[in-house]
Amino acid sequence: MPSPASTASVKNALRRFRRNRRGSVAVEFAFIAPIFFALLFAIIETGIVFFAGQVLVTGTQDSARLMFTHQAQDTAMTETQFKTDLCSRIAALFNCTGHLTDLIVDVKLFAPGASISLTDPIVSGNLVGPFAYQLPPPASTSTVVVRVFYKWPLFVTGLGYNIANLNGSQRLLAATAAFHVEP
Repeated sequence: MPSPASTASVKNALRRFRRNRRGSVAVEFAFIAPIFFALLFAIIETGIVFFAGQVLVTGTQDSARLMFTHQAQDTAMTETQFKTDLCSRIAALFNCTGHLTDLIVDVKLFAPGASISLTDPIVSGNLVGPFAYQLPPPASTSTVVVRVFYKWPLFVTGLGYNIANLNGSQRLLAATAAFHVEP
């Protein structure tokens, strides 16, 4: 039979254990931390993707201006030269230096006043063409549509947050510039 003193000491120890709150913050943080960090990384990745899309749009508009001002036509700029110019404008966020094949450029001409129809380049999670690179001929009054695509890798998709629109956890960033060429 246990002594009354030992029973009282066990009751006191249990009472002290229930009242002791040291370490409870660490345990609560351990429960919340994975959700907090997953949400934080998803917000950061969404912001970076949005910012990268804006950088691509600005770079595309600046590079397309070379066609608008006839600089590309006067120098017979090739698709590789166009991609190199574009890459130099977006190199802060995009890994395209030495990887120009990661930039997909589509430059198409349309007759003045013609209806412009552009197809969605994503079919079943894959980027599909056809993509062309056509410079406006001299003294042309065509409408030029320049589209640029880049497959942006995503990392937070494994945590259940998925903004990918391509297979392989990638987001297709697209930028378009359209203008009417003056003779």
